[in-house]
Amino acid sequence: MKRPWLPVVLAVLATAGPVRAEPVFRLHIETDARSTTVAANRLQSWLERAGCQVELNFNEDAGSDLAFRLDSEGERPVLAAVNRDGRYPVPVWVTRKTAGVRSIAELAGRDVSLVDSEDALGRDLPLQALSRHGVHPTPGQRYEAGDFSSALGLLLHNNTHAAASELGLVRPMLESQGLAITWQGEPVPGAGWYRPATANNNPLAKHCTDALLSLRRDHDRQIFRIFPEWVYRFAAPESIAEKETRP
Repeated sequence: MKRPWLPVVLAVLATAGPVRAEPVFRLHIETDARSTTVAANRLQSWLERAGCQVELNFNEDAGSDLAFRLDSEGERPVLAAVNRDGRYPVPVWVTRKTAGVRSIAELAGRDVSLVDSEDALGRDLPLQALSRHGVHPTPGQRYEAGDFSSALGLLLHNNTHAAASELGLVRPMLESQGLAITWQGEPVPGAGWYRPATANNNPLAKHCTDALLSLRRDHDRQIFRIFPEWVYRFAAPESIAEKETRP
């Protein structure tokens, strides 16, 4: 059976040229999360609804347009991670009010809870603060939890005398849980989204950064499981500098 339309179709296909692929924005995320599947799916859906066709990669960067890191490495982020107060995170040591711990120097010989994480706020900075006050917990006195909530839970259940935390994260719980801040460090800039030197000028860049700017922890807590627990949202670095200089 002859098909008179077939030569016309073949001619059109021959002159149409190659099909152009839709642009994709590549996001790389350094994370301590053991599972990223649910958060990745929800983040991808959130971004694509905002017009950002995205490809996600975790922990092994094979080339990206934007990468989430905990350390600045001397660079300025495109978007900085901020706490609940819209500021850079602040490391703190928290104790129970009833424990009578007036300073972190009084934690000598006592059990403390930390966070087993690459995030310096969970372990490194709190331990450095203790060391400056002559306190050096032995391995048996250091309880390392998977996140800040678990570290705080050890304190609330009387398993430890103090917990490492972050100011914006723990502040809403101080009064209701009978907690006190025993030590407070300086704001720690660094965590955020960085543009790799090898990144090209992706046409989706503005759609994707705008979408990340609109994302907040209270919008979708499942997404934020891939970020440190204190991260509440992302902000332009210049807006944070303005906040930090206000009295």
